Amino acid sequence: MPGRASGARTIALMGPGGAGKTSLAEALLFAAETIGRQGSVADKSSIGDASPEARARGGSTELNLMHLDYMGDRYTLIDAPGSVGFAADAALGVAAADLAIVVIDPDPDRALLAEPTLRQLEALGVPHMIFVNRIDQARGSIQGLLEALQPMSASPLIARWIPIRDGEKVTGFVDIALERAYYYQPGKPSEQRDIPADLADREQLERIQMLEQLSNHDDVLLEQLLMDEVPDRQTVFDDLAKETGAGQIVPVLFGSAANGHGVRRLLKTLRHETPAPASTAERLGATGPSAFVFKINNGGAMGRLAYARVFGGALKEGAELKIDGDEVRIGTLFAVQGEKTAKLPEAKAGEVVAIAKLDEVVAGGWLGAGGPTPDVPQPSRNYALAIATRDRKDDVRLSTALHKLTEEDAALTWEQDEAMHETRLRGVNDEHLKVTLERLKRRYGVAVDSRPPAIGYKESIRRTVTQRGRHKKQSGGHGQFGDTVLEVKPLTRGGGIKFGDRITGGVVPKQWIPAVEDGVRDATVKGPLGFPVVDVEVTLIDGSYHSVDSSEIAFRTAGRIGMSEALAQAQPHLLEPVMKVTVTAPSNATSRVTSAIASRRGQMLGMDTRPGWSRWDTVEALVPEAEMQGFDAELRSLSQGLATYEAAFDHLAELNGTLADKVVQRELEPA
Repeated sequence: MPGRASGARTIALMGPGGAGKTSLAEALLFAAETIGRQGSVADKSSIGDASPEARARGGSTELNLMHLDYMGDRYTLIDAPGSVGFAADAALGVAAADLAIVVIDPDPDRALLAEPTLRQLEALGVPHMIFVNRIDQARGSIQGLLEALQPMSASPLIARWIPIRDGEKVTGFVDIALERAYYYQPGKPSEQRDIPADLADREQLERIQMLEQLSNHDDVLLEQLLMDEVPDRQTVFDDLAKETGAGQIVPVLFGSAANGHGVRRLLKTLRHETPAPASTAERLGATGPSAFVFKINNGGAMGRLAYARVFGGALKEGAELKIDGDEVRIGTLFAVQGEKTAKLPEAKAGEVVAIAKLDEVVAGGWLGAGGPTPDVPQPSRNYALAIATRDRKDDVRLSTALHKLTEEDAALTWEQDEAMHETRLRGVNDEHLKVTLERLKRRYGVAVDSRPPAIGYKESIRRTVTQRGRHKKQSGGHGQFGDTVLEVKPLTRGGGIKFGDRITGGVVPKQWIPAVEDGVRDATVKGPLGFPVVDVEVTLIDGSYHSVDSSEIAFRTAGRIGMSEALAQAQPHLLEPVMKVTVTAPSNATSRVTSAIASRRGQMLGMDTRPGWSRWDTVEALVPEAEMQGFDAELRSLSQGLATYEAAFDHLAELNGTLADKVVQRELEPA
């Protein structure tokens, strides 16, 4: 039999949302007799969709761990969410996997959905194969599917199996490496039979193509093929394992997770062709006994758990390992199966465990002789909500809860926006933040109200004015007196607020000029339109004082009065923030994307093909921030959920007419 890698292996299940990753995980557990009944995502009985949020949506909202034992080997399955809103949760776990299985639909028109996943795996250097799910529903050919997929993969796709059909229905497959036929049996392992006569020629042709591809990296095999020698099975399987592990090929298999078709043969393929943990440790840069922490989970009954992959030796409770040079003691170890945990005395090399009471480490960190944090894709945090507790007594609990949620979710951040007096929660999209708020209430009992964040409107002026500001008050004893004359003129965009003076003859004593500036700046906090004032230059040119009644507070008040009156006379106008937006989308959705941008008062800057990606485009535009609400959801609906975008503040632009009137009216209305 072919040689196999030793040690506990970790397999990441990835792919587009709805392709059946969790169903495949259930099918693998059932085939390995780890569970007695195969659950279903549809009826919410899957152990993979562990959280209430996942069960409510019928799809994964966070990384889930499952394990199985098959023919003496231990496997951990990392079920990675397919939705872009939750994909970041599994990124570090995927980087630590020995192999990824990309689960896709058999429809070639939906093949495009797999490209972001394939590109991510290539960038991480994670070996991978493709499993075409729901093959019983396939209407096209596997060859047509491979032709649609190949431009999305830098490595050649290798068909490991070819389908056996009864009319339009797929009833089994031929394993061209083993040269055996397998027929599906409902609820049972596939039945091995002779290769059908009508597939014999095709099987030989596909086998030759596979061997020729393998020979590109094996000179001995190449020589055998040139001499018309038949390579032995050991050589074929060794080459398949070696070249898959090196990322030189991407094997393609198929089946039906819901019906168990092809799942047991997939298990055997994984047993022989999944790289060893030592190979993954080398890829990650580990140099000795270590554990890589890929996720923090604060949501279970055990409290804070660090999910880690063990490399280079066993890990025991109570052991001491270094984190950034400091010794830490390892807490209780747990095996994780969906929502359930089971205590472990030790974890062997290659295994994935949850470690309790390890507050010193964060996701991406190492215990022991580890390497650098893997360079995983950074999530976009373009969607934000302003949140406020419904009960003010929960304010302190909110801060604690948000800290825990952001610790376990790399795509989530929060901040206090002092200018807008808001607590802002930022994430990938609306779906992501909706799930976050549900977790906030379920786990920590903190209910919040949410709304779109306030837009950072500003205002400026169009004309130069000169205005006197005079403050005089007499109420017995010392009074208050301050008199200023201000010249106020507009600056170019980005000029800020500038203050100076041209006082001569001491008409305003020097010690009170800073107070005038303070008053001027007080008036710019909220201008006549109700927004902060920007891009204005103010010069104190004249004034007067009283030897007894003048004071710092009097001149500050005079400066504020003069500035407020000057702004009202200087033709104030509204400025709105404009974002530079970069959208990446499949080419077949580009025209719809540009139309969506135009409908949001966007200005196109340019469009080009996405470098290194087949049939994808990059669109750049300027879009007012006020028009960005709901943009992510619209992009998803226009592109089968594939389009993404980055947005950053670019500049302030004048807003006039009815739109400006509405903004000002809302701001000036009583709360």
